[in-house]
Amino acid sequence: MLGETKYIETMIDKGVYTITLNRSETRNALDHKMLSLINEAVINAEEKDNVRVIVIQSKLDNVFASGADLKKLNKREPLQNLKPGMQKVYENIANSNKVTIALINGYALGGGCELALACDIRIAMKDATLGFPELNLGIIPGAGGTQRLSRMIGIGRALDMILTGKFIDGIEAERIGMVSYVAENNADKSKLLQSLLEKLYKKGPIALQLSKYALVKGYDSPMNVSLWLEKLSQTVAFGTQDKEEGINAFLEKRKAHFQNK
Repeated sequence: MLGETKYIETMIDKGVYTITLNRSETRNALDHKMLSLINEAVINAEEKDNVRVIVIQSKLDNVFASGADLKKLNKREPLQNLKPGMQKVYENIANSNKVTIALINGYALGGGCELALACDIRIAMKDATLGFPELNLGIIPGAGGTQRLSRMIGIGRALDMILTGKFIDGIEAERIGMVSYVAENNADKSKLLQSLLEKLYKKGPIALQLSKYALVKGYDSPMNVSLWLEKLSQTVAFGTQDKEEGINAFLEKRKAHFQNK
């Protein structure tokens, strides 16, 4: 265990940096303090060469994160919304140089759902509840939800979810492409995560980072710019020792031993 507060717990094990949300008295409502701690943990993970993956999960059985802390949100002045805040924290997660995975159990609503959407891969329990209730409060999703959701599931489905406030379960979320995997129970969730980690561990760590960079940065760019970014990323990959090791291992029919160099 690296650190533990009444907000989050952090731990490193076998190249996985786990951030566990732990603010039970508010159902993991996300206030400034909790967001700051999450952001610090992500930065800490990024600085560690031995970390390959960041996992964000909840310690609570029935809640991933219930959204923004409404008691504190209600006191916010309009112009305070121009500050980086939650949107910036989630942008840092989306742009992390590590692979990020969200384990979604129970409710992932509003800012909690946006936190999951900021991750690269999402594993949801089949009975998880995902949605955006902000319009019921006279506000809108403001931490990337309007943009990430529409890019992920299409503008039509995103409009339906956000404008009507419709909640969906993990099975439906997987069907429409909002989550990557759905788990039947906790044992199945652990099995899915372990299988995913084993696949990621077999990849060249620099290639993983470059692929993510090309995908994320290239997605909203014109095709000619995206293709050039891909070419530059491939050029960097070809200059690494890991490229030599990966190709030689394949030709020699052995397991590759990547050094992140």
